[in-house]
Parts: sequence; structure tokens; C-alpha cells
Amino acid sequence: MTVALGYTRPMGSQWKQKHRLAAADARGRLFGRLAKEIAIAARNGADPDMNATLRMAIDAARKQSMPRDTLERAIKKGAGIGQDAVTYELVTYEGFAPHQVPVIVECLTDNRNRTATNIRVHFNKGGGQLGSSGAVAWDFDRRGIVAALPPEAGDDADEAAIECGADDLQPGDEGATHFLTDPAELSEVAGALEGRGWQIESAKLGWISKSPKALEGEALAEVEAFLERLDGDDDVQEIYVGLG
Repeated sequence: MTVALGYTRPMGSQWKQKHRLAAADARGRLFGRLAKEIAIAARNGADPDMNATLRMAIDAARKQSMPRDTLERAIKKGAGIGQDAVTYELVTYEGFAPHQVPVIVECLTDNRNRTATNIRVHFNKGGGQLGSSGAVAWDFDRRGIVAALPPEAGDDADEAAIECGADDLQPGDEGATHFLTDPAELSEVAGALEGRGWQIESAKLGWISKSPKALEGEALAEVEAFLERLDGDDDVQEIYVGLG
């Protein structure tokens, strides 16, 4: 028993250190993705007062405590200011995760060839199947998605959706609600929710599955492992999956 206890201490210490490193790495990836969103938005102007998309991207970054210098550097990159100017483009890939679960992967990249190669490797090694454009998009709806937290005083999400012009809503993470809108009405709905006191976490276009698959056990674990592999790629910005 003494020997067993002696070995559990360093193992626990190693796990905690690994967990801290993993958390730091995840935060670095989050900042990288937020910075790309800011840079893309800044192409239409570096002044957030005149660029609503940029303002929402900045707000989302600030909510995650992005350092100010990182935020400002992302704006300059996207707006073409200074030596660090860079051009990101949105590239979309379609295919299937294991068990024929449809997946749409959106990437922001400054190098199409690098990204295409990496995505192909992820699909092949993860047991998926990369398809051509349109392979699974027919099984998704293009929607505006506003992720928002309710005001401190409280507000009924269903009533807010009706009053603010959202078409539907879904539960989000950590108490948030996802309000679904027509793509053309995204900014209008986000503004109306903000006016009612809702805290907007993000407002962007996305894909909603029409007929999500229900999996469990080993099959679900295989799909989740595939998605985690994709999510670990720095160029991957969003992953939409037909999984219920």
C-alpha cells in the first residue's frame, strides 16, 4: 500500500501539470481564432463605430480577456496597416465523420495549400471521408446564430425571440441561448436582443443540421475523437456537425 501511495503522488502532479498546459494551449488557440475573426472583420474598416461586424468581434475577444495589444495587432493586420498586414480567406470543406455523420468545416487561412493538405490528413487519419463542395451542405440550413446570455433581471427567451425577430432558438453552453435568424436579419436581431439587456457573446452566420444523427457509446466516442482532431488545427475556425 505504501508503494502504491508513493506512485500516486507524482502521477497526480504530472496530470495537473498536463492539464495546466492543455488549458494554456486551448486558450492560445482561442485567441488565435478570435484574432482571425477580428482581422477578417477589419478588412471593411478599422473603426468599430463604423463597422458593426468588427465591433461584435472585438466584444467577443474582450469577453475572453484577450490582451489589448493582441487585439489591436489583429485589427491592424486585417486592415492592412503596418508591416504585419495579412490577408485571411474563408475556406469551407465538407465531408463525413466516422459513421457517416455529415460535417462542415470552416477555416480562416493565409495559405490555402497548407490548409487543404492538413484537412485531408485529418479526415483520412480520423476515419472520415472528405467530400467535394455541396457533398453535405444540402443537409444543413444557413442561418444567423446569435449566442446571448440573459439579463441579470431575467427575461423569457421565447418571448425575447418573438419580440426581437428570431425564427427559433436552441440551448447553448453555460446558460447561453442561441437565437436563430434569417442571415439577412442577423445584425438586426442581435441589436434588438442587446436592447432588451441580453449580453451578446457572438453573432455570426453558421450551419444548422436539418436531420442530426443520434449516436452513443463507442460510435459517439469515435466521432468526438475525430472532431477533437479537427478542432486542434490552427486554421479551423468553426465545425458544424449533424449530430443530435
